[in-house]
Amino acid sequence: MIPKYCFKDDEGQLWFKESLTPSVGNALRVDALVHSDESDLQHLILFDNETHGRVLAIDGLVQVSLSDEFIYHEMVTHVPLLAHGSVKSVLVVGGGDGGAMREILRHSSVERVVLAEIDKDVIDFSREWLPTVSDGSFDDPRVEIKIVDGVDYMRTGEETFDLIIIDSSDPVGPSAVLFTEEFYRDCHKRLAPGGMLVTQSGLAAIHSDVVENTSEYFARIFKHHGFYAITVPTFSGGVMTLGFASDNAETLAPADGAIEARFERSGLQTRYYSPAVHRGAFALPRYLDALLTR
Repeated sequence: MIPKYCFKDDEGQLWFKESLTPSVGNALRVDALVHSDESDLQHLILFDNETHGRVLAIDGLVQVSLSDEFIYHEMVTHVPLLAHGSVKSVLVVGGGDGGAMREILRHSSVERVVLAEIDKDVIDFSREWLPTVSDGSFDDPRVEIKIVDGVDYMRTGEETFDLIIIDSSDPVGPSAVLFTEEFYRDCHKRLAPGGMLVTQSGLAAIHSDVVENTSEYFARIFKHHGFYAITVPTFSGGVMTLGFASDNAETLAPADGAIEARFERSGLQTRYYSPAVHRGAFALPRYLDALLTR
């Protein structure tokens, strides 16, 4: 039986097909099928690809590949952590692979991380099949794992955080509710004074409406907001945008030398992130900049 979201070519080679929109897709050769099954909430497939190594897709959308996961995970975490400079508490919504937590926990200032993941099977799956991504982060004493709906948790909880990271899938299907103005308003209420929100905001060339809408929502909720861009080869479709919002202006425009000094003190050894990349990532192409609400 051909696994869900897969097809065979004329030579009988198995391929995974990712459909980003009804008119845009991408195919990755399945050199070895490791796992394909439905959890209680979603479909998980894990396979090996010669170029990207081990690849995890959920509901037909690529989430992680071992070849380049460090790009996304370093940039979704170190940018806000070093922009803030003294984050003690972090909430991650989604992020069941553990990669964002791995990078967050490298900062000695962080005292507590709450992971709000809707599907426990994703965590168990990642522990078993992608252990290098989490690198022990699930077992760190600073971590509290909550198997909850992130929308409900954000709306009903009262605890505040210095940093909230929305480490979600693409803005389609069940994840679409994580890209709404109502959800971002609930996030704002859960931020401590001077806190920051960082969101996965889609592939700009394909999901330009997400960037535009998120910018409008942020402008109505936060005193300061912006976007920064990264390129992850496994995420086909070009530039990925990450939303950045805070009521503290200094987080978006740190003083000269502040990021560099904090990075030096941190002792971080990174593969993608650097202070220069941090600052440069906020310099958006003009077609993206034109979508933003000031």
